[in-house]
Amino acid sequence: MENKSLNSEKDDMGVYGEKGYTCAYRAENDTLVNLTTKARHHPKQVHIVAEHRFEGIGNPWDMSILNVAETADGIKGTVLANYSPASATYPYARII
Repeated sequence: MENKSLNSEKDDMGVYGEKGYTCAYRAENDTLVNLTTKARHHPKQVHIVAEHRFEGIGNPWDMSILNVAETADGIKGTVLANYSPASATYPYARII
């Protein structure tokens, strides 16, 4: 798994979009949900290709994580979520 960062979440999403990672996913109820088709993928059906963590410039508690994923059905996309210690739950804890 690749683990590096460019400038911002938007920059990374653009780079991966150019590589075909165009689907948007959301973590929900221990699954990864394709926001377009609503297809659900269980943990064993998801391969995380890369992850990028971001810290807010003005506030180090303002953190996010971008996971780049491929699912068993060949769909490639990204998941962007709050990664702050202040967040109520870390959404990937149970699916990755």
